[in-house]
Amino acid sequence: MLDDRKLNVLKAIVTDYVASREPVGSKALVERHQLNVSAATVRNDMAALEEEGYITQPHTSAGRIPTDKGYRLFVDRLAQIKPLSSAERVAITSFMNGTADIDDLIGRTVRLLAQLTRQVAIVQYPVVQRDEIRHLDLVPLTTERLLVIVVSSSGRVDQTIVDGPVLAEPQLGSLRLRLAAAVVGKSTVDAAAALAGFLEGVAPADRAVAAPTVAAVLEAIAAKPATQVLVAGVPNLAGAEFEQNLRPLLEALEEQVILMRLLGEAAGDDVTIRIGQENTTQGFHSTSLIATGYGSDLQASLGVVGPTRMDYPSTIAAVRAVARYVSRFLNEG
Repeated sequence: MLDDRKLNVLKAIVTDYVASREPVGSKALVERHQLNVSAATVRNDMAALEEEGYITQPHTSAGRIPTDKGYRLFVDRLAQIKPLSSAERVAITSFMNGTADIDDLIGRTVRLLAQLTRQVAIVQYPVVQRDEIRHLDLVPLTTERLLVIVVSSSGRVDQTIVDGPVLAEPQLGSLRLRLAAAVVGKSTVDAAAALAGFLEGVAPADRAVAAPTVAAVLEAIAAKPATQVLVAGVPNLAGAEFEQNLRPLLEALEEQVILMRLLGEAAGDDVTIRIGQENTTQGFHSTSLIATGYGSDLQASLGVVGPTRMDYPSTIAAVRAVARYVSRFLNEG
């Protein structure tokens, strides 16, 4: 176990390296941090930290940089998470206000996370276990075009245009009422089952025209988001020090299965932090992941991926704050 003095030296090295991207020397530590010890003592502490694998010297005559093990100890010993500034809190509220539906919410969330952290943000669509149909409407646009609208309790809005002859009133009104009675208030599974024999109750003369509308409602009920995980902020990797590891990382960020696995390991109320080689997922060995669960059942996750040299206190605070905001939005919706 490291004593408090060596922990303070390690903390100072991590803080300076994250800020400057330059290896840190003993003279700089003494000048910038109130360590209350001599430069010689700091050099001895740095030698001990290097021997135990917490820091390393990238090349001869250079200062020291943290290792994955050093970052891990730094994160584990964080006394407190840096609180968000009032400007950051206002930014979250204003950016997320006016969210229209679940697709808009997830899109705003992933962009906000990337902006707040200046890392790559990844957000999983919420896993809705008890989604119900809240509203259904049929809106005639022309005599040959009908808009089918299905709204779920998760806030998802599916709109489908059906081309072809549109039933005239009052037949269309009757179809609208009967469809709503069949599906509204039911789970998506029960609603789909309720429509299995629906056309048998439609007047034979209207079935051919009504069939595409019923099919569109079924398709909307069964619809899943086109992408299970959204990604934003990839250009933030441009200034990161991944060297030859950048291409595998970019390829991994394009694979939905890989991202689902990565976030799936972070579901839950606590913030999960994986540093460097702790990330067993291919392509992420040289990165750090900070993620947490969100939503009422915490079965979906959001987080950021970036270099191991990141501002952990601020990033943890941002991930936690955004997750809480999105959870509150979903719970109140």
